[in-house]
Amino acid sequence: MTAAPTRVLLADADPLQREGWRLIIDAHPDLEVVAEAPDGLQALAVLRRLPVDVAVIDARMPRLGGLQVTETVATDARIRLVQRSPVTRVVLVTATDLDRFIAPGREAGADAVLYKDAEPDLLLAAIREAAASRAVAS
Repeated sequence: MTAAPTRVLLADADPLQREGWRLIIDAHPDLEVVAEAPDGLQALAVLRRLPVDVAVIDARMPRLGGLQVTETVATDARIRLVQRSPVTRVVLVTATDLDRFIAPGREAGADAVLYKDAEPDLLLAAIREAAASRAVAS
């Protein structure tokens, strides 16, 4: 029996960025993009209604930044009700200033912090590692 694919949320203001990630991720049978969000508030709304294993979240989004979304994922009671235990894991991404987001991202609960334009294999590995750490925690 084949394991269910890792369910991924993509949260980024740029629709072309989300589409590029979707093409990369959906090309792999062990991963599935189940939702997209153009800002942090919509990302949280998705997480409050749809099970997601790993969220790829831009550190700098309109209405609510990625660090705040990452912190909320771990503490929001409605998200915890919807998500299978343990809670959704986060891969935080940024276009610039990676060093500025590594420590705060980890403190907020992100499993990885990457540049948005990281090689596809690096993004895929980060998603898979986050999903694996989620599985170990359950």
